[in-house]
Amino acid sequence: MRRLTRTEARNARVATGFLLPFLALFLLCFIAPIGYAIYQSLLKTERSGPLGLGGGAQEVFAGLDNYAHALQDSTFTSGFGRVLLFGAVQIPVMLALATTLALLLEAASARWVGLFRTAFFLPYGVPGVIASILWGFLYVPGISPFVEMGKSVGWDLDFLSSGTVLWSIANIVTWQYAGYNMLVLVAQLKAVPGELYEAARIDGASAWQVARHIKLPLIRPALVLTTVFSIIGTLQLFAEPLVLQPLSNAINSGYTPNLAAYNEAFKGNNQNIAAAEAVLLALVACALSFGFLRMAGRRGRDGA
Repeated sequence: MRRLTRTEARNARVATGFLLPFLALFLLCFIAPIGYAIYQSLLKTERSGPLGLGGGAQEVFAGLDNYAHALQDSTFTSGFGRVLLFGAVQIPVMLALATTLALLLEAASARWVGLFRTAFFLPYGVPGVIASILWGFLYVPGISPFVEMGKSVGWDLDFLSSGTVLWSIANIVTWQYAGYNMLVLVAQLKAVPGELYEAARIDGASAWQVARHIKLPLIRPALVLTTVFSIIGTLQLFAEPLVLQPLSNAINSGYTPNLAAYNEAFKGNNQNIAAAEAVLLALVACALSFGFLRMAGRRGRDGA
């Protein structure tokens, strides 16, 4: 085995020195919380005394009991179905809107690009809680101008009913994140060589043909990335239903998996089951994200 030269050894020490702070933060802020959540999900609290009302309590190994309890909880599992339906509709709509905005702003004839780009991105700078409060004022009857305008033309609008509140939340999320995804797509468009556009124009391609046959195929990696981020974000849906819950009877304690785990931990005082629900949520997010990446990679190879 070849020994490292003095220069190579020094370079290796320097590289290690740069990596150590990142590794320490990665272990402390990412690996350790995951490990602790898994550890907590395998425990349960047993109380002594008649009917378990005694003063003593101890944590014992529960195996997969907490996971079984979570999967048997219809409130928790229905939350998964709800966010999957949410994602199946909201993600394509949001990414289609973001793609359209990116293509329009990068068109050769676009004017005041910087102004519009900033305006479209600004909602992303509004925290989710604040955005939900702002939109809540626009949804509540008696306050909302949209409800009043609907009444003036004979429409009885109810943005917070059981049939519409999910799409009211989808509107908030789309308003917030379409501009962010647009910037990711714009960055990818900026990396496209200008010679391709010139060659297309020389060949007589229209703006629509350039967008369809050059821009869209070349921003495919950015579309895949934004889709994965959106899948993960959908499963993490929390702030919007939490803020709108006092305004709508349709939002229960397990409206989304994140909300169910939160209420289980801090209202039901059962951190072990909440930890199991959090681990299940992470597993579903990983499965859907990697499944989509694999499907996108296979389609990319088939297309190539």
